Amino acid sequence: MDDVDELVRAVRSELAAAADPEKAPRMRRYMKSAMPFRGVPKPERARVVSSVFAARVLPDRDSFIAAVTALWRQARFREERYAAIDLTGYRAYANWQDRALLPLYEEMIVTGAWWDYVDEIAIRRVGPIRRAEPDAVNPLLRGWAREADRWRRRTAVICQVGAKSRTDRALLADAIEANQDDRDFFLRKAIGWALRDYARTDPDWVRAFVAAHPGLSPLSVREAGKHLG
Repeated sequence: MDDVDELVRAVRSELAAAADPEKAPRMRRYMKSAMPFRGVPKPERARVVSSVFAARVLPDRDSFIAAVTALWRQARFREERYAAIDLTGYRAYANWQDRALLPLYEEMIVTGAWWDYVDEIAIRRVGPIRRAEPDAVNPLLRGWAREADRWRRRTAVICQVGAKSRTDRALLADAIEANQDDRDFFLRKAIGWALRDYARTDPDWVRAFVAAHPGLSPLSVREAGKHLG
């Protein structure tokens, strides 16, 4: 685990070196975060972690998972959790993006429990795995759409954002229908976002779906219609 420990220590050290104590409180307030920030904006964080990742490429999948898990679970500052998500998307590990990583992503979704974590994981990690392995992943997402946890449900709704013609409309409809009556803001916003995004690809389908679902919240309908003219 020396490789893992070295990478984790380097990430923490470089983020600490890049910290801006004046920005940290504002970032924390904006994100309504219980966990403090170091005050490292996203562009600077991306530069810092990319340099660390390039200098310390992990040798195998187990090390990769261990490093992500350590950064995530042991984080003292929010940027360390962002770095864990960044590590999951680092190009050296692209070939390991398959359904075997879904338990890791599920843990991050449930324990992160806020949109800044969940949306990145849902769209950029879970979504591509779903497109590559739909037969294995679609049943899981249908289950998540009906979970008590709202962040699993939000993931099921928005994971196809950006999929364009590769969107599984049946899955999208199922995830939305399972949540359209929920009054939670994050779910209603997610439904509108998913429909608005897909309207760029198939506006007629979105129009018909909205018309056929009068139970959709006004927020969801308003968001869905932004690209429909």
